[in-house]
Amino acid sequence: MDYFAENLKKYRLQKGLTQEDIANFLGITPQSVSKWERSETYPDITFLPALANILSTSIDCLIGMDEIRSENMRNSIHSRAYDLSKYGDLIEAERTYRDALGTFPTDPGMLLGLASVLALKGEAEEASELIEKGLPLSSDEKQNATMRAVLCFVYARMGESQKAKLAASKLPHRRESREVIAPIIASEPSIETVDRCIKAIVIGEELD
Repeated sequence: MDYFAENLKKYRLQKGLTQEDIANFLGITPQSVSKWERSETYPDITFLPALANILSTSIDCLIGMDEIRSENMRNSIHSRAYDLSKYGDLIEAERTYRDALGTFPTDPGMLLGLASVLALKGEAEEASELIEKGLPLSSDEKQNATMRAVLCFVYARMGESQKAKLAASKLPHRRESREVIAPIIASEPSIETVDRCIKAIVIGEELD
């Protein structure tokens, strides 16, 4: 994500400045500022202190260091929880996500991450609630596809066969696809099969 372009426009509008105003302050063309805000080009590093002062912010805020640090932290949490889950330490994986939700309480990735661990633990009811809560908030298409597939088997584990079949019928044509999952759901699989499928989807193995 280009935090600089977003932040430049955000702070400029907050100050009530036009692109022409910024250009005049810096002695450049308005087209240059426009290209910065469209992520087509980037300013020379020597412009950053002046830009930060014009916009009454810091260079860190302007280039999005807070967002970058936050994103790196979230990625680190997901990586740790995935490794713990893959090697069977689901208690610590769950603790990792629950602790993270204290810092990122509305983050859809954390909600869905915790749901995936709970699904692996067989705690279907809370997992389904978290998936239903997290999916509408998430714009991560890959994660959403995975969690919609998990939700089919979570419903099946809860004995909600009709909800499981409906969810499976809405899956996209991808790895976690309706062509693969719908027949499994339609067979009303055993708990052992459900748990095996959840693990395959969450850990990234092939469904069979």
